[in-house]
Amino acid sequence: MTNLFKIHQPKIPQNVTSVEFNDLKEEHYFKKCVIRDCSIVGEEIERIQFDQVVFENVSFIDVNFRFVELVDVIFDKCDLSNTEFCNGSVHRVEFKNSKLLGLNFADAVLRNVVFEECQARLASFGYAKLKQVKFQQCAIQSGDFYECQLDKVEFNQCNLDEANFEGTSLNGIDLSSCEFHELKVSAEKLAGCTVSEEQAIAFSRLLGLNIK
Repeated sequence: MTNLFKIHQPKIPQNVTSVEFNDLKEEHYFKKCVIRDCSIVGEEIERIQFDQVVFENVSFIDVNFRFVELVDVIFDKCDLSNTEFCNGSVHRVEFKNSKLLGLNFADAVLRNVVFEECQARLASFGYAKLKQVKFQQCAIQSGDFYECQLDKVEFNQCNLDEANFEGTSLNGIDLSSCEFHELKVSAEKLAGCTVSEEQAIAFSRLLGLNIK
């Protein structure tokens, strides 16, 4: 699949300081640092900000960062399962080789974001706004994209089985390289979606057509 749009990468300085999350959490602001090889447990902080931050091999356990602000951030080999990022602002962020089971991005705004080789089953993007976002070789089974706004969003070689796109326009979205047996979509919002021949048969059944 050829990229039809450019995604701006996180701007991370060459020399960033290694810090401990607990040392700075009371400030609710992290800048130009790396947090690695640790667990962040039971934190509930609204409007926490991460600016030019790298997370390496970090597990988030029972974490609620509602209204989080992520700018120029990389998550590498992290576990964010069931983490709450709802209503967040996410710009120039990469999730690489990470576990995102049930990660909640509901009502969030995502710009210039890449998800690469992530396990994101049951991840929620309901009512979120995604612009210039790429999902590369991700497992997003039963993911929720209910009533999303998708603008320049790419799904490349992803497993989308039983994902929910109801109420979401798929105009300009290419699903032809993805795998799914069932997809929840709104028939009236399928126009302009690119699919493979096999996928087209499945969608035609959704539209009530009988194929001989």
